[in-house]
This record gives sequence, structure tokens and C-alpha cells, in this order.
Amino acid sequence: MPAEPPGESWSVHAAWAVPLRRHPVPVALLCAAVLAALAWRIGPRPELPAFLWLGLAGTLLGIVDATLKRLPEPLTLPSYAAGVLLLGAAASFTADGGGRFGHALYGMAGLGAFFGVQWLLLPEGAYGFGDVTLAGLLGMHLGWLGWNAWILGVAATCVLTLAVALGLLVTRRGGRKTQIPYGSFLLAGTLVAVLLHGP
Repeated sequence: MPAEPPGESWSVHAAWAVPLRRHPVPVALLCAAVLAALAWRIGPRPELPAFLWLGLAGTLLGIVDATLKRLPEPLTLPSYAAGVLLLGAAASFTADGGGRFGHALYGMAGLGAFFGVQWLLLPEGAYGFGDVTLAGLLGMHLGWLGWNAWILGVAATCVLTLAVALGLLVTRRGGRKTQIPYGSFLLAGTLVAVLLHGP
């Protein structure tokens, strides 16, 4: 979905934060569940802080995207810096850390380019540039886990999106031009890949 308009900064009073303020308890419980699942799957490994950051930011992004069909840059862009710094630090304490970090950078570039090309070629509205930005961030973390996890994340995203789109068509709650919050499916597909194909 579209990225946040340029110039909007992090603020609990920003327009994109309305869904988070409106239901703080469910938001907090969902964040806690995602973080607990990631901590359980990854365990006490050096890369855990990077994935916990992604889990928190990703949960908030998913809620905003599902509600407003927006992916605010005040959540995505700082997460790039956090991912590079935290995974870079983890590389020093991980077997083949240099190789994993290299895969993370390739994964970031690859998934960002994959969605960037679609954003350029597909009809307007199929993807927003916010989806492209988010894809690179998720590709970084999937790349750290390896190419099998990267591929699984992309495949799970496609399957989830197709299932929901078909469900909307069958139940006549949507049509071919119905806008779907694709960022939420990217995040869900990534979570599936991490939980099924962790380190």
C-alpha cells in the first residue's frame, strides 16, 4: 500500500497512528504474541534483537495497513537502520556471520527489486511504493535465514494473498479491482517463513 506522505514524522498523534490509539489493548496483546513466537522460534541467538524489532514494527505496520491501507515511513525507514545495525552486530557472534549478513543484503536488494519491478509494470493501484519499501526490509531478514526461508516467505505471501482474494470473490465481498492491503500479507508471509524456517 502507499507509503506515508513525505514529511510526516513519528508521533502518536499522526493520522496513521489512529488505529493503534483506538484499540491499545488488542494491539499490545498482538504485539506480545508475535514477539513471544519469535523469541520461542529463534531462541537466545545474536540475531534475536533484530527479529524482535522487526516483529514489533511489523505488527504495527500490519495493523495500520489493514486498517488504512498505508505503510508509514516513520515505521519502515528506521527499521532498515535497525536491521542493518542489529544483524551486522549479530554477524560478529554468529558462525558464518559474514556470509549471513551478505545474504541479508542480497535478500533486501532482491525482494525490493522484485516488487519494485512489479510496481513499475503493473497497473496503478496493484502495489503501492510502501509495499516496495517494506519488501526490502523483510527480504533483509529472510535473507539472513537463508534462501530457502526467502523463497518460503515469498511463496507464503502469494498463497495467503490468493486465498483471501479468492475468498472475497467467492463471497462477493470484493471484485477484481478491490484494493488489498498487500503489506499485511507480506508481513504474514514473512512471519510464516521465520516460524517454519528459523535459524
